[in-house]
Formats: sequence, C-alpha cells, structure tokens
Amino acid sequence: MNIKPMLARFQSAVGRDDLVEQMILLSGKKPSVLPTSKSPNSLTFVVGYNGSPSSHTALDITLLIAHQTRLATNKEVIVKIVYVIDEEGYDKVGYLPMNCTVANNSWEFSTASVLKSVTTELAKTKVKALAMSDRQTSTKTRSVQTTCSPNSVFEIAEQILWQARYLVEEWGDAFIAHLRIGCVAEELTKVVTSEGADLLFLGCHSANHSLVKKLGAKFPCPVLGIPNSIAEN
Repeated sequence: MNIKPMLARFQSAVGRDDLVEQMILLSGKKPSVLPTSKSPNSLTFVVGYNGSPSSHTALDITLLIAHQTRLATNKEVIVKIVYVIDEEGYDKVGYLPMNCTVANNSWEFSTASVLKSVTTELAKTKVKALAMSDRQTSTKTRSVQTTCSPNSVFEIAEQILWQARYLVEEWGDAFIAHLRIGCVAEELTKVVTSEGADLLFLGCHSANHSLVKKLGAKFPCPVLGIPNSIAEN
C-alpha cells in the first residue's frame, strides 16, 4: 500500500508541505499472506491508544486521514483502536471483565457492543469528567498502573477507551477497540498482523522512540507518528 498520497492529502488539508517524510517512522514490510477475511477493497488503520494527549492527537489525525481516503478512493476504511496494559506495570491479572476471552497468553475484548456491556456500570459523572480532561486521565493512568488492584486496572482501561470512543463518534465512525495485556510492542504486532492492518498510527514523535525501535524494521505495515512541528502547535 502506498501511504504517501494519503499523507499528501492530510498535509494539504492542514496547510503544510513538509509532513510526509516526518510522519513515516517505519516503512514496514508487507506480509506475504493477508487474512482471508480482509476485503481487497477495504483498508484497516490501527491506532495505538493510551489516553495520553499524543495518542489522542494520533487518533484524531487517523480519523481525518480515513475520512479523506474514503472520499478519494471510495474504499471502506476501518479504524481500530488498541490499548495495551503493559505487563511490566502489571504482572498478574486476577480479574477479567465480562465477555473477555483468553488467547495466546493474552486477554482481549473487542467491538463496541462488548465495550458497552463492560462500561454500563460506570457513573455518568465519571464519563463526563473523563471527556473534560484528557491530560488528567493520562497522568492518573501513569501514576496508578504499578500499584492498583486488578479491578481498578480495568476501570482505568474502560475510561481510556471511553475517551477514544467519544472522539470516534464525533467523526461518525464505528467504534472498534481491542484491550490487550502484555508487552506493548508484541501486542501491537499481533493485532496488526491478525487484522491485516494497512498502517499503524502512534503518538510517537520520532523513529528513535523506544516503542518504534522495539517494533523493528520488519514490522508488517507502515508506522506513522506525529511530527514535533504539529505537537508543538
């Protein structure tokens, strides 16, 4: 897949002419075999999301690019969000939310209907507070991960995915999310591979970021990031 026309449309929309090369963190290596369920007339964009302002920007840009691509190509473009609970911050999970399945030593739930069922018990005031402060949620997540109970780990994950859901629904897209537990780079690779993703968008600003380095040059699709010039504006 040639992603440069998509990025050219994006930079034109924001009035820039210097973003294409800055946004490509890894060129990626096209896999020899794609999932049989993937339609040749569809594209799948995956966003690594953790509730931080940078990942929020990454999701917003991805949704814009998806919208532009639909208009320009008439292809179906599906945006999927992946949030990984880092195994380094949480070694053993003793509680699983409803409708959660276990596969390949990792826990996962996905699709909007499942997320709705998991989050119905969250107070509406909590959701409103989440929508008001992205940065506050990000700080809370980082400070609590290494000490919180299994229940609160998943409560935080639910809140973060609700945050993503609000942004997705603003664009009129269907909300599809994966929650996984393990090494962030490994879990992102698994999702991208299983979904036959055409690109992965991260909130990273440089190819030198530790996560990008862990993904490696043989990653199965291009990896995009946020240029510092955008992040600083």
